[in-house]
Amino acid sequence: MTTDVRIGLLSTAHVHADGYLAAVASIPGVEIVALWDEEDARGRAMAARHGISFFETEAALLGAGVDGVVIASVNSEHRRLTELAAAARVHVLCEKPLATRVDDARAMVEACESAGVRLMTAFPMRFSPVLGQLANAIRGGALGEVLCLEGVNTGEMPDVHAGWFADPVLAGGGAIMDHVVHLADAYRWLLGVEVSEVYAVANRILVEHHAGVETGGLLSLRFANGVFATIDCSWSKPRGYPTWGGLSIEAVGSQGVISADAFRQHLVVYGGPEAGESWPFWGSDANVAMVAEFVAAIREEREPAVTGVDGLRALEVVDAAYRSIESGEPVSLQRAE
Repeated sequence: MTTDVRIGLLSTAHVHADGYLAAVASIPGVEIVALWDEEDARGRAMAARHGISFFETEAALLGAGVDGVVIASVNSEHRRLTELAAAARVHVLCEKPLATRVDDARAMVEACESAGVRLMTAFPMRFSPVLGQLANAIRGGALGEVLCLEGVNTGEMPDVHAGWFADPVLAGGGAIMDHVVHLADAYRWLLGVEVSEVYAVANRILVEHHAGVETGGLLSLRFANGVFATIDCSWSKPRGYPTWGGLSIEAVGSQGVISADAFRQHLVVYGGPEAGESWPFWGSDANVAMVAEFVAAIREEREPAVTGVDGLRALEVVDAAYRSIESGEPVSLQRAE
């Protein structure tokens, strides 16, 4: 098949960078042009591993005829790299959270709109077949009136993958910044309404040597239609846990309850390269489906199914959570339109 879409990677700082390159390579008609990384040795090693070119500057990559870029940098760099791509008229798939500050996320959305390029936020759970079935059940009335949602998106302390995840400047926060956005977006998608109020608590009891950021958190959300929901976003899984974490939702309605586990499909392996037990995932790859949607949006010259505005809305929930923790009170969301 003739190549019709050319994609580049801006930074390999995020643990998902390898997976994104593999996902792009699996889509027919798409060429991985090259990558840039702020750490020369790390970037060259990644490029060699995937058999692609390495560019020494962001500008060189953006000027190499790419149609889109995947940004997998530290969170604090998302705005700068997105604005560079927008200025070069290059479409963007940006790792979550969209930014570390609401003002930055809003600026990213505006920059891409002004440049006429697509901005997609990396929310792979929108492409989970399991959550897709939950969405169909809710919208089809299987639960009757939805009353509440209970969500868990926990994981191990992510410094095992990259130390910057626990850096308050580079990451923008801890477990709340890292995990809340996935469920906040999933809830908005499932219900079709916005969050109106957030109450949050957090602590640094888990993994105490990382006292610079919160390692445990719990949010209570109220939606504009009266539905309430909770999010456990804690880095609570021990190092020896069989998998990095997971995401599940229990939806309670007037006519029933549905429990959905997005990562239930796994094998159980005892021993192997590492001692103990592991759960290798074997089901449908939501990241591949997400990247395929980004490519389709470029090809079809349309908005992707998940937009920059979706990333902004999820970040508004995170911002409200931090303000709630600081004040000890619920925070009403004032929408940035």
